[in-house]
Amino acid sequence: MAFDPRPEAAVPAGAPGGALPTAPEGVSASDRGPWYLAYKRFVRNRVAVAFLGLFILIIVFVLAAPVWATHVAHTGPNETHTLEKLHVGGEIREVVTPEGKPIGPQLFGAGGKFFLGADSRLGRDEMVRLMYGGRTSLFIGIVSGLITTIAAVILGLLAGYYKGWVDAIIARTLDVLWSLPVLLFGIALGVSLAVGGLKIGPLELSGGSIWVPILVISIFTVPYVARPIRGEVLALGQKEFVEAAIAQGAGSGRVMFGEILPNLASTIIVFFALNIANNMLFEAALSFLGAGVQPPNSSWGTMISIGEELLTTQPLLAIIPGVMILLTVLSLNIVGDGLRDALDPRAKVRLEAHAGMVEKEGTAV
Repeated sequence: MAFDPRPEAAVPAGAPGGALPTAPEGVSASDRGPWYLAYKRFVRNRVAVAFLGLFILIIVFVLAAPVWATHVAHTGPNETHTLEKLHVGGEIREVVTPEGKPIGPQLFGAGGKFFLGADSRLGRDEMVRLMYGGRTSLFIGIVSGLITTIAAVILGLLAGYYKGWVDAIIARTLDVLWSLPVLLFGIALGVSLAVGGLKIGPLELSGGSIWVPILVISIFTVPYVARPIRGEVLALGQKEFVEAAIAQGAGSGRVMFGEILPNLASTIIVFFALNIANNMLFEAALSFLGAGVQPPNSSWGTMISIGEELLTTQPLLAIIPGVMILLTVLSLNIVGDGLRDALDPRAKVRLEAHAGMVEKEGTAV
């Protein structure tokens, strides 16, 4: 009879028949890593999964902009059609009337052209601009969120680990940024950069570059991420595994990036998702007020600004991009909350027995 060196697993109290819940073949519940357990918690949150699916659909929608523009609308986001006429159901309709009123949504009545109508007196295709504007808004939100997160992690690690004068300088600088009226300063900085551009050594940005709002947003949102991370680093710095690494001769870089940083992964992931949503709202506000994305580029914020001029005659021009911002930000916030709950090791979540794991209330996983 072969000897099995593995100790017998303890049978959970109350398990039917005294047997363990079934697990996938070759894998026991004790072999599950924390990331797999977080994944199982997240997929059990049906609301978060549904809104993750919605966010993926929005990404697919905006990424399909070139396909729609080339094969359906047959126009670009900045092409004007002021004097063009459409044949819809045997009728000839002007894209922009002599009074300056743009045509309304045509759906597929004109073969997909002007699906949501024209955007203004210039007669640009609203659907095409909505898709390309979504690409711009998402790009600004994701890139500025990435820059913000990287800068905040570095500053939080330095301030929380070294403490002393390093912490004092970084913390006070973050406090100053935190105390500023962010939107007002963002508008002022955005307008000045939009007019004169930016040139710092080899770095040169023109006034109409979308990197201008990315830079403005990144600067003013760093404190919202760096301060919580600094607090976590201060707490982790007192843990035994950090003291053990220092006792073994590990340098500061090794301790910060090899020991502390991996323990911040869950916090960073959650903040990154939530930061994208906040940055998209910030960009929409700046663009609506003329300090963000500059013409002829479009974003959902600039589209609301243009639609606001025709709110009484063509309200959909402002409502549709506003709804897209609402759905995107809402989905990101709910996904971020779901990730926070899933990555929290203290979360009291029960996994189904058929998944091969049972989490008792109050038991760490």
